[in-house]
Amino acid sequence: MNGNNIVACNYVTVDGKSFKGLAPSTGLQLEGDFTVADEATVNSALAAATDAYKVYKNIGKAKKAEFLRAIATEIAALGETLINRAVAESGLPAGRITGEMGRTTGQLRMFADMVEEGSWVDAVIDTALPERAPLPKPDLRRMLTAIGPVVVFGASNFPLAFSVAGGDTASALAAGCPVVVKVHPAHPGTSAMVGGAICKAAADTGMPAGVFSLLYDTGYSVGEQLVKHPQTKAVAFTGSFNGGMALIKLAQQRTALIPVFTEMGSINPVVFLPEIIQNQPKEMAAKYAASITLGAGQFCTNPGLMLAIKSPGLDTFVQEIAKAIETVPSATMLTEGIWKNYQKLSEGITAKNGITLVAESKAISSELVNQSTAKILTVTAADFLANPKLREEIFGPLSLLVIADSPQQLEAVAASLEGQLTVTIMAEKTELAQYSDLVDILSSITGRLILNGVPTGVEVCAAMQHGGPFPASSDSRYTSVGTAAIYRFVRPLAWQDWDDTLLPAELQHANPLNIWRQVNNQWTKD
Repeated sequence: MNGNNIVACNYVTVDGKSFKGLAPSTGLQLEGDFTVADEATVNSALAAATDAYKVYKNIGKAKKAEFLRAIATEIAALGETLINRAVAESGLPAGRITGEMGRTTGQLRMFADMVEEGSWVDAVIDTALPERAPLPKPDLRRMLTAIGPVVVFGASNFPLAFSVAGGDTASALAAGCPVVVKVHPAHPGTSAMVGGAICKAAADTGMPAGVFSLLYDTGYSVGEQLVKHPQTKAVAFTGSFNGGMALIKLAQQRTALIPVFTEMGSINPVVFLPEIIQNQPKEMAAKYAASITLGAGQFCTNPGLMLAIKSPGLDTFVQEIAKAIETVPSATMLTEGIWKNYQKLSEGITAKNGITLVAESKAISSELVNQSTAKILTVTAADFLANPKLREEIFGPLSLLVIADSPQQLEAVAASLEGQLTVTIMAEKTELAQYSDLVDILSSITGRLILNGVPTGVEVCAAMQHGGPFPASSDSRYTSVGTAAIYRFVRPLAWQDWDDTLLPAELQHANPLNIWRQVNNQWTKD
């Protein structure tokens, strides 16, 4: 575990400030010193990334796939050493980190398969019609190409799957873009190990050294420099609304604008329709108590808001979820800062007029620090509509139940909500038709509409959409999870009237890569 910054897969020494990782469960320092990057390091990393881009974007699909699979192999080889460090730095249980390692290596291999097959470049060919009157039609061929060096910000709540070799890095590398990672200061040791694994994979597979760099900082200076640097061509971030908006505003100060893909959280409303809450109040309560408290509520898909129409079934649901929440043991939150913010916001909302605290967890560890307290609160729909602050995310194991007097008031609450990553509808199938207007409202504000499930848990696959209308993310057309995440880091480029031998292989007449292409409006491999 080397605590120096990595520039073009070489460790560089920086004179100046260093820091140590902290164990959030105890507040004690962990082994290792990590050096804060300076402006020269930032410049060197992006210069190397720019040079590498000229080579890496043109490396064949089989070699890129080999690189991605090699990264997965190297990460898996770190085994318990990596898992133990990630547990120590995050406070998350070993089982969760083990699963996250599997997700990280799995998505790298998934992108490798996608790149190796090759059809993702969306090749489109319209052949020439030189005899067309009154003007001849040119030969036009278009495909997606890598956008350039990408800056990735590590996320606090996923030390592996959304950090150094997470989905942002994997999709950018798959697209043909070199990556510069700004490490999240909450897990520097974990990041150092994974960064070393990427560089070993790059060396073993013959990648240009500048394909990857990794930089440390405890504040905002390095991140600001990276976003504003003229050689940065795109930015990927998963975190808070304030953090995401700060990066967007920095990018707007640039002379040349670039895309900043931010996933900024969500309250992920869950709507309980009357029949299912009447028929299954206990089952619904057990399911949602578990979802709200999973990982101390530190998921961007945590169900922070529940909506329902008052009824005897809802009364039973509230009683049952209260019992479940009271017995949930405390869990270590990711950082002291996250814990303090949760304490402030959860206590602040509980003190507001109109809010009723229904239950909170009672089994709080006295031996550990930064411990979460799960809470369930209720509010009338009228009070919720009158107070916009109640629609803001509280990152942690808290959920607010909004109780409406009628279906019409339930629709009004739904219409008042901003963009979300997920919306869940819990319903008997027979009652959905009666709420078609409500379903339409909910569909318009979310990236993923779930029926009779829980929002926590994001499947990594081709059909996944993890991103929604603002403020859930900065561009609802894209996802940060699944194979479609690659499309954030490419742009279309058309070639007009080029000789066949000079075209990229994806666009040549004989289709030497044997990929699917749209030729004269027909999908074919011919």
